[in-house]
Amino acid sequence: MKIIDFEPGDPRLTDDLLPVLRELRPHLTEELFRQVYENGRAQGLRFTAAYADDGSCVGAAGWRIIDNTSSLRGLYVDDLVTAASARSTGVGHGLLAHLEAHARAAGCHELNLDSGTQRTDAHRFYLRERMDIVAFHFSRELGP
Repeated sequence: MKIIDFEPGDPRLTDDLLPVLRELRPHLTEELFRQVYENGRAQGLRFTAAYADDGSCVGAAGWRIIDNTSSLRGLYVDDLVTAASARSTGVGHGLLAHLEAHARAAGCHELNLDSGTQRTDAHRFYLRERMDIVAFHFSRELGP
């Protein structure tokens, strides 16, 4: 497996990474993804992809380094997804290890992510990866 951090403008963002990311975020069109990345890049948003030996993209991660009062400095994972065809093959573990290396290099104290309450398979994976459930995430939709 090969893991690559993308720079803005890399065509693999939409050609390779987006189809895998859409397995988790099916609402993302190419245009919406470009808009989110353009706005999010200024806020630290980065994308990383995992490639199988045959050259196919099998994993995607969106992440950023965040400074705040609760963890001081942490790497926050916006998105972490392994293609359905590659689950339980080490892709998620490889991506998390890669992100942890980024976090350590940046002086982070924590690696954080949120996971929807319905994603029980993902929760089992995160617990196997020695992550702890440390908070509830509350949300309120804001209408038009």
